[in-house]
Amino acid sequence: MFSTYPDSENIELVGWMTCGGCPGERLEFAPAEMKKYGADVIYLASCYLAGYPVCPYITDHKQYIENVVGLPVVIGTHPMPQNYIDAHNSIGDWKRDQVEEFVKPLALDSLASRKYDSTRPNYLKEESSKKVVD
Repeated sequence: MFSTYPDSENIELVGWMTCGGCPGERLEFAPAEMKKYGADVIYLASCYLAGYPVCPYITDHKQYIENVVGLPVVIGTHPMPQNYIDAHNSIGDWKRDQVEEFVKPLALDSLASRKYDSTRPNYLKEESSKKVVD
């Protein structure tokens, strides 16, 4: 998710928050506070897409931050684990809820997705650039 930044660019975390639960009560003030401290982009966690069902407010939260706070939003902070990809594809909710565009960049690296699959015996033990073996 952060691979779009050049290796030479320093990335500084200026804030972290949870959404506050439905319907996202912290979104009215937290992104604006992060902007005051130098944030130039807001990343919404991958959990927006991992849950069952996916967050019904994901598009609203993205639009609010972009239009009211004035910062671009990226959906996803880490690769989507393979077990979540399999389950959501089986259920069909990503397609039904029209969030496939948000999921796609999180599932591009199939090795990383398998590495993050917590149902595997070797969970998080391999490098994403190496062959993953169960």
